Amino acid sequence: MSLTKESVLRALKENVLDPELNMNIVDLGLIYGLELLPEKKTVRVTMTLTSPACPIGPLIIADVKKYIHIAFPELDIVDVNLAFTPMWTPAMISDEAKDELGIF
Repeated sequence: MSLTKESVLRALKENVLDPELNMNIVDLGLIYGLELLPEKKTVRVTMTLTSPACPIGPLIIADVKKYIHIAFPELDIVDVNLAFTPMWTPAMISDEAKDELGIF
């Protein structure tokens, strides 16, 4: 698989769930940005959590790193930066995920 923003998002969507909501972090709107630096064998992920005090935050961050490394073993660095501006709200959930969760 070639390293593109779409392929990184696909790897996250298929593998990294918020265990409390049992929904992938991409459809939840937790990924704010991706920076690909293939010449440095690096991906930088800017993301948030559903709350700043999320007790499973370290698990989600570890999964982001793990599954990007699995999908792209040529990478040396997966850097995850947490951002809480803007604060996550349910309005950031994809329409597909809203349907799945029954949010209108």
